[in-house]
Amino acid sequence: MTPYRLRVDDPAERVVLLDEAGRAIGTAAKDSVHGRHTPLHLAFSCYVFDSAGRLLVTRRALDKVTWPGVWTNTACGHPAPGEALVDAVPRRVRQELGIEIDDLTVVLPDYRYRAVMANGTVENEMCPVFAAWTVDRPELNPAEVDATAWVAWPEFSAGVLAGSRDVSPWCLDQVRQLTDLPTGPRDWPGAPQSALPIAARRVGT
Repeated sequence: MTPYRLRVDDPAERVVLLDEAGRAIGTAAKDSVHGRHTPLHLAFSCYVFDSAGRLLVTRRALDKVTWPGVWTNTACGHPAPGEALVDAVPRRVRQELGIEIDDLTVVLPDYRYRAVMANGTVENEMCPVFAAWTVDRPELNPAEVDATAWVAWPEFSAGVLAGSRDVSPWCLDQVRQLTDLPTGPRDWPGAPQSALPIAARRVGT
């Protein structure tokens, strides 16, 4: 399976800037937006599981601008201008890992975070969190992903919460919220499109 590849002129190379209400107020080049004064922008995180309930965890490529070489959830990314998150998530998962996903569900629709690296680089995102399932095995895009592992969710979440498994700051925060949900991953309740930031919804919802 061939991972999705971005063209140089692809609009997915731009991120959607947001106001505090989650409305789009413009775009910026993805390769220029992250710095010491990163503006609020739209993103997503996805947790992909297999039929055995194992989570696919990934190690970010070593030359990533933010949190290089850090283990995190399956995939993160930014929708293109005008692209709904329900379309952006499978595109990004395909691009990074060469896999197809099913049963995509938004489980933390209003998740938002700001994190600062040791060098002062800031992440500042409205970042809804999705769960999905796959029967595929990853084929890594080395520009995005350095390594992967399949880990049982109880083992992964317990390690993250105990501090024995180092992960990205957003993954740590998300796992805390996901473990507060009343069920396991297969039965995590889905949120409606209307719960997403305005800029993240399908046109007409």
